[in-house]
Amino acid sequence: MFPGYYTEQNVVLSATHTHSGPAGYMQYVLFNVSNLGFLRQSLDALVDGIVDSIYRAHRMMVPAKIYLSTGTVEEANINRSPTSYEANPEEEKAKYNSNTDKTMVQLTFVDIEEDEKMGVLNWFAVHPTSMNNTNHLISGDNKGAASQMFEKAMNTEIQTGKGRFTAAFASTNLGDVSPNIMGPKCLDTGLPCDLEHSTCDGRTQMCVAFGPGEDIFESTKIIAERQYAVSKALFDDEEGYQEVTGSVKFIHQWIDMTNYPVKLDNGSMATTCKAALGYSFAAGTTDGPGEFDFTQGVTTGNPFWDFISGILKDPEPETEACHAPKPILLDTGEFKYPYAWHPTQVDTQILKIGQMFLLAVPGEFTTMAGRRLRESVRNLVGSMGEPIVPVVAGLSNTYTHYITTFEEYQKQRYEAASTIYGPHSLRAYQQQYTMMAEAMLNGQELPAGTPPEDLLDVQLSFIPGIIFDNSPGGLDFGSCIQQPHDANQGDFVTAKFISGHLRNDLMTDDTFLRVERNENGEWIEVAVDDDWSTRLYWERTNVILGESEVTVIWEIPEDALNGEYRIIHKGYYKSIIRGLTPYLGVSKTFLVGLSDVKEKVEQNVNVPQGSNPFRDLWKLIMKFVSG
Repeated sequence: MFPGYYTEQNVVLSATHTHSGPAGYMQYVLFNVSNLGFLRQSLDALVDGIVDSIYRAHRMMVPAKIYLSTGTVEEANINRSPTSYEANPEEEKAKYNSNTDKTMVQLTFVDIEEDEKMGVLNWFAVHPTSMNNTNHLISGDNKGAASQMFEKAMNTEIQTGKGRFTAAFASTNLGDVSPNIMGPKCLDTGLPCDLEHSTCDGRTQMCVAFGPGEDIFESTKIIAERQYAVSKALFDDEEGYQEVTGSVKFIHQWIDMTNYPVKLDNGSMATTCKAALGYSFAAGTTDGPGEFDFTQGVTTGNPFWDFISGILKDPEPETEACHAPKPILLDTGEFKYPYAWHPTQVDTQILKIGQMFLLAVPGEFTTMAGRRLRESVRNLVGSMGEPIVPVVAGLSNTYTHYITTFEEYQKQRYEAASTIYGPHSLRAYQQQYTMMAEAMLNGQELPAGTPPEDLLDVQLSFIPGIIFDNSPGGLDFGSCIQQPHDANQGDFVTAKFISGHLRNDLMTDDTFLRVERNENGEWIEVAVDDDWSTRLYWERTNVILGESEVTVIWEIPEDALNGEYRIIHKGYYKSIIRGLTPYLGVSKTFLVGLSDVKEKVEQNVNVPQGSNPFRDLWKLIMKFVSG
């Protein structure tokens, strides 16, 4: 498809980084442990979607202009590791007004033949963790919600994701940045957590940061609205547009991040390290605390956990020295069984679009780490006579956890413990990206480097396959066993159906549910499964008999029209003899805005929260061993 157009040189895969997405598509062991291994279906769905997106974009290309805008987003992020940020030099911190970046950088694309705005692409630093680790729904989180808000405003009367106008809310240096702006509080007392270690009474589990809403759904919506509002204001303010002009260039190189030579300020040389994770990695963050007795900010080991991690492999003395002061919990760079646990060869890449320099980085840079990288490239290119606007395009091409500054690394909070290539990782990336920028501008071709090994043929999976589905006696697939009630705008309505396993068909470019309104005898679609107003919960109610149920919840929008509605669920069930068979379930009709309901009522629904047998067994074993 389009041979010679798209290669690893000029294509960047940059994740929005929702923490509520499907798993099982990464090829390294550590990334698949918590989800029982690799799932080819997850990988294929993502690859097919990416390829199809490129295909559609290529076919729809038109002559266009690009305009650059910048604005400030307030009350949408906080620094979740402020004590680490404070470790940076005073003169450096004095250059900035905040310990997070508040600036949104946005590109607006305009079809010059039709004089029509086609879309926006912006970068703003905030983690998509408004939907915290209590959530079990697939969600684009605050970035995805903001994108939907913008696209719905522009693609009226068109299903989400189907219109021409595209709004992409991308990731940048969000490593230490949280959307839970009310800050961390102790769940038992409501008091602030210990600032240095993010604990309550010495434990992380009770220290959780909260967003501005009543629950994670409302918090996600609020943070999304604040990003959308600034994006839309920049989009509308054509007087603030700066046309993107100049050449288009790109450069890419794979590098070995486990042994990258680094020149220090005093002229001496150091290197990056074999990958390893520290103790505070297991503590998690205030957006999602970890388990057991791990805490953030730990710079010494623990005999018990040293013994447990040593069962896998004790780190070599050279590795321990390289990572100091990080106490190594998982020596992943030296784990080779059953195959590599972490990347060794890493993508580095720059795209130049006029004065825009997109620094595609393979991880999560903290606020100050991103600032230093941008400044390094800006100073280098500026010295060559080209003023530029550098943007860190985070989580691009592969994933290598976090990158902190050297000073933040000494504090060993979560982000530093997750800086897997050691204390000089940021310095290595600064040197690499300035070198690449200079080579790109000079027309110099760099060696490609060694691409990462393809591990697809050695992947392991303990995810159960789908043998068959079964409907309970007397019921068919699609039978609606809980009917929705009449309701008003702002209420929740619920329908429950007998279902097949949802992995029988992922319904890509389709939907597992529809909410429809009767309009003069014709049923009009008003919401599907990727709308913010709908939620779908699937539960395997009987593993032995292969029975499942789907619960559909619709939060009726305040602007929903009065009328008659129904809820539809569709999918596929599997039989041993016939294979896959489609089914369709339709609820009874219900009224919206025409009922006698006086209060907003959310139905009591025992929604399935899911489980992870591997994680649950690991917790049980560890609790038994520890006491």
